[in-house]
Amino acid sequence: MIEALQFEFMRNAVIAGFFASLICGVIGSFVVVNRLVFLAGGIAHAAFGGIGIALFFGVPYMLGTLGFSLLAALIMTAVVLKNKSRADTFIGILWAVGMATGIILLDLTPGYNVNLISYLFGSILAVPTSDIWWMLGLSFFTIVSTGFFYRDLLAISYDDEFAKLRGVPVNLIYFLFIGLIAVSIVILIRVVGLILVIALLTIPPYIAEKYSRSLSKMMILSTILAGVFNLSGLWLAYTYNLTSGATIILVAAAAFFISMIFDMFFLKKHPELT
Repeated sequence: MIEALQFEFMRNAVIAGFFASLICGVIGSFVVVNRLVFLAGGIAHAAFGGIGIALFFGVPYMLGTLGFSLLAALIMTAVVLKNKSRADTFIGILWAVGMATGIILLDLTPGYNVNLISYLFGSILAVPTSDIWWMLGLSFFTIVSTGFFYRDLLAISYDDEFAKLRGVPVNLIYFLFIGLIAVSIVILIRVVGLILVIALLTIPPYIAEKYSRSLSKMMILSTILAGVFNLSGLWLAYTYNLTSGATIILVAAAAFFISMIFDMFFLKKHPELT
């Protein structure tokens, strides 16, 4: 792996993996604690509609995809806040419609033959410097906004009714952070792919939650785990000539199952360690 860093594309991949880990570690913890995984998946798949719009109408990728994803995210959030019992159905519909719209528009785009696999698994080994700057900016904004709203996020995540009694603007905070989730997904899809975004948003925080006693520690551990999965996956992909995005996902999945086995056979015998 060390010798691979002599290549610029590998250095960019490692840097992109670091920023992706940071973003997903922080945002993913909020997603997992608030049981918003299906919502995040809906936004990620609906983003396909924005990709199709951007390419079909010839508008910049970031403008078309971000605009469509934010609109879908705001609609989904409004439904979740108004009627949680039926939110999964509505999210599933937007999920399917967004993805189908994007695929049809890509089919209709003149002279453009898109490889959908590149959007599913990304091209972390082909990350340009411009995308790294986008990720740097998003990482900075994520840390600042999370630090600023941390107490409110903590209150909302564990007891939103109590948060309302404390005067926390619960709905506003939800909208702001769902919007941040949408922005994160849009920026990361082109880099690491839709499936890897969902994996990094869910697997590291899920594992970290079981071994953390606070939301802040969960975010830190989740970021570290995501970084380990990224580096391990990149090393395996480089060594054995595998697809990097898929390899990273399988490394994360292996860690997920190992943690489950550890919980079943070890923590049950030593509950004081939890």
